Amino acid sequence: MTTNRRRITGVVTSDKMTKTVVVEIARTYRHPLYHKVVHAHKKVKAHDELGARIGDTVELVESRPLSRDKRWVVTSILKRYGEVVELNETTEEVEQ
Repeated sequence: MTTNRRRITGVVTSDKMTKTVVVEIARTYRHPLYHKVVHAHKKVKAHDELGARIGDTVELVESRPLSRDKRWVVTSILKRYGEVVELNETTEEVEQ
């Protein structure tokens, strides 16, 4: 069974509600006539069972309407805010 639901990524901007987060989705595209780079932002409300916090980068998937405003569900937290990403490569120090 395959699902053709849309998947988007965004940054959590508010987590004040119970089991709901506000996610800002940023989209960058070039204007078709003027060829200027346009930065568009949209805020959506999403159902959150994972406990995302402000600043986290999350992945959303489209779902049935859960309330008047909620049509998205948080499926995974891609990156926590303030978390340092460690590199697995070993670095050799050059002795001089």
